[in-house]
Amino acid sequence: MRICHALKWTLLNSLIDLKFPNVNHISTEELAILLEDKSKTNPLLLDARTPLEYAISHLGGAYFMPHDLPEIEPFIQCSSSRIIVTYCSVGYRSAILAQRLQNMGYENVFNLKGSLFLWFSENRPVFCGGQMVSSIHPNNLLWSLWL
Repeated sequence: MRICHALKWTLLNSLIDLKFPNVNHISTEELAILLEDKSKTNPLLLDARTPLEYAISHLGGAYFMPHDLPEIEPFIQCSSSRIIVTYCSVGYRSAILAQRLQNMGYENVFNLKGSLFLWFSENRPVFCGGQMVSSIHPNNLLWSLWL
């Protein structure tokens, strides 16, 4: 069963890499280290999911920024060199948002590989508001199989 789960992630990540070849990625481990480093400014975390998904749980300090929002530039209040990390459920919608940000001139944009589902499966913290929670929104039955 573990091999099948790993194979699903490998195939999905390969699809995302093929569809978005110019998008840079950051692993969940790399992001966790970055967030723990108090000597540096935290990256800007952007959640590319739906309002309902975000309302149930998100990464600590993340801002809601749907991948399909027509105008995103007015909402990004940071320098073009600040590290920006996008995420969604598995990494596809956040890759769309990362690509849009790169096209706008942001230099340090990274898509979270495996996104929230992988982060959560590694027992890393997720929040609702300021409270840590123990569940995430799978969007539908099909995507719940990834958890």
